[in-house]
Amino acid sequence: MRSDEYYMHRALDQAHQAAEAGEVPVGAVVVNAAGEVIAAAHNAPVTALDPCAHAEVQALRLAGQARGNYRLDGCTLFVTLEPCMMCAGAAVNARLERLVYAAAEPRTGMVESRANLLAQPWFNHRVAVTPGVLAPASRRLLKQFFAVRRA
Repeated sequence: MRSDEYYMHRALDQAHQAAEAGEVPVGAVVVNAAGEVIAAAHNAPVTALDPCAHAEVQALRLAGQARGNYRLDGCTLFVTLEPCMMCAGAAVNARLERLVYAAAEPRTGMVESRANLLAQPWFNHRVAVTPGVLAPASRRLLKQFFAVRRA
């Protein structure tokens, strides 16, 4: 089995593609229990004209199609930024085993920064969380992206 860092590098590759497309540089990959990447995606709300086209949602959709089932039991989602409310909810609905993310998102992060949505007792599924994997690389990419846009 490869390390969390290996898969996060794949998610960072996706984040770089998002930046090249003019999207906020967030990338995600879904890995099955055998350690195979079954989906990879990046942010695309601007390109797709879709407010729900966050990297996580895009990757979960592709993984569901690859599996033929929206339930992604045994899978791990690697994402370069702490998920928002929508994406955290999608992780629960997909029945992910784990969520691994890089940088915290102090304004809208719903896993640790603003709230811990995944720990709420009313959910019928629990997602294990590993934060901070390659966080400096993700933060650096985000800062570079926004520095150019705000200059």
